[in-house]
Amino acid sequence: MFEPENCSGSSSRGEERLSTPAILVSDSDDKFFQSLHEFIEHEKQYLQCPAGGADKLRYTIYRSVFDKVIDRATAYKRILLTIKAEYDDVIKALQKREDEARAAQRSLVTSSSHLRFLMICQRRAAELRDRIFVFKKETAELQEEIKRRKSAKEQKTWIPGLTVAQSEDPEALNRHLKHLQAHRAALLERRSHCVSLEVKAELDAKLQTAEQHRDRLTTENHRLRVLSERLRFVSDRLSSWKNEKQQVPLEELLGSTLENIRQISVMDDVTRSIDAEMFEDEEPTGVDESKHLTDYLNRFIELFDSAQYEEAALLAARSPGGVLRNLDTMDVFTGVTGPPGSVPPVLLFIEALLMTVPAGDRLSADLSLQVVRHLLQHGDTQLVSHAVNSSILTFSEDLGDILTEHAQKNRGGADVCLAFATAAYEACGLDRKTTLSMCRRGLIHSAAEFMKHCEDLTAEDCMWILCRSPSLSLLQLLTEPQRDQAAVWSVGVACSTLLADPQLQQLALQLLDSLVSRGRGVLEQVILEDSSSSVDVWTDVASLCSELNRADLSRAVLSVLLDQSGTRVLSPDLEGARLMEHVFL
Repeated sequence: MFEPENCSGSSSRGEERLSTPAILVSDSDDKFFQSLHEFIEHEKQYLQCPAGGADKLRYTIYRSVFDKVIDRATAYKRILLTIKAEYDDVIKALQKREDEARAAQRSLVTSSSHLRFLMICQRRAAELRDRIFVFKKETAELQEEIKRRKSAKEQKTWIPGLTVAQSEDPEALNRHLKHLQAHRAALLERRSHCVSLEVKAELDAKLQTAEQHRDRLTTENHRLRVLSERLRFVSDRLSSWKNEKQQVPLEELLGSTLENIRQISVMDDVTRSIDAEMFEDEEPTGVDESKHLTDYLNRFIELFDSAQYEEAALLAARSPGGVLRNLDTMDVFTGVTGPPGSVPPVLLFIEALLMTVPAGDRLSADLSLQVVRHLLQHGDTQLVSHAVNSSILTFSEDLGDILTEHAQKNRGGADVCLAFATAAYEACGLDRKTTLSMCRRGLIHSAAEFMKHCEDLTAEDCMWILCRSPSLSLLQLLTEPQRDQAAVWSVGVACSTLLADPQLQQLALQLLDSLVSRGRGVLEQVILEDSSSSVDVWTDVASLCSELNRADLSRAVLSVLLDQSGTRVLSPDLEGARLMEHVFL
């Protein structure tokens, strides 16, 4: 009866069964208690109760068994109920204590976590106080800097170079006055070593005259030295002829000597000897020339650094040997800007180049390209006209492309730029670009006449021109024979080619419409006189017209083909039979 509280792993089931019969009065009671023992063991195994120690599952099993015993008992039922109630009260009290202990433990854990959180918050607050202190310090420093700068700005409104306190101090003012007077004296001393712009211009003119005179003397000296060397050569031959006892007639000797002088090898030797003697005897020597060039470059750098761009540009354009007439110098002028409202330095350099190019000389192709590019960027087409008309530029395809691109973007001076582009393309032998420039200028008849004189112009070139400048007038001029001369482009081939190109189909249809509108006889005459197109070509033209929903044009062409006696739509034979051969068989 008291098994739930005192049961242990050491108690055996056999001992319990031996003690039970002493208090039982019947076999039914014995069976009842055996069933209770079996129920207890089964429930323990089913609920997997631990072997020892207090456990809620074991308490539940024995409580249900106790209830069964109370239900079966009769005389001791009230006592058993009282015992059970006492047990329940004790167990409830123990459970309450356990719950209170768990709650106290949870509150203890919560209190410790609150304590840690409080410590973290306090540490964070200390860090924030430190940061606030740093911010306040930096703010104070910034405010002091602002005040200092404001005070410095206010001081500048008094006397430059002096503070407010110094401006009110007589001794400081006297010292500053002496400093200014010394500075003024230094400036006046420097000015005494300078000359006016008029004097400088006069000296530059004298220098230029002296340089030109020196160049003339150098040329004359070179000519005289060549003559002297030739005479020396003749004298040596005569001396050797005399020493050889005049074995060769004098006339023959002089003739062979003069012939040898004219030979290239002798001239090369003479030139080398002349150059060697000139560097040995003539002034200035190579070292002097190098020094002169160095001084020239230093002068250019001095003018450029002092922002005297006009003088520097003129000096660079007149540089000896053209050492500064190149793209590098132009890039230097491009990288700087002049005062507001003044001419850009690169334009000053370009103007100097165009004014100082020797007669008969031209700028290089690359330099010409950059000159035109900068002039067009600044809208100075007058200088471009001057450069082209003066034959100073070297034409190239890129130069023509730049002029054409500028003409397409700026319609105001388009005709002038296209005229110059035409000249550039023509000078480079670019026939189709020349023709395209003429067409863009509206010179259709001139373009057609030019194409007639171009021997290398092909049908692909005609297509290229028409794609970029579609013109029915140009197409008509190209396909019409004039003065017993064959047309530049066959009508049949032109229509067949243009109809195959989606961009030029309408142009071909317009050409055919113009022929049909002039009467059926005109179209028939054109087809019959077109000796460069076979029957298959015109059949292809009719088929393409039909595909473009122009059945009227297709019927007109086919009717001309089918009306000719002995004519059938046949493929050309191996020799390329033409339509006229079919007609006149």
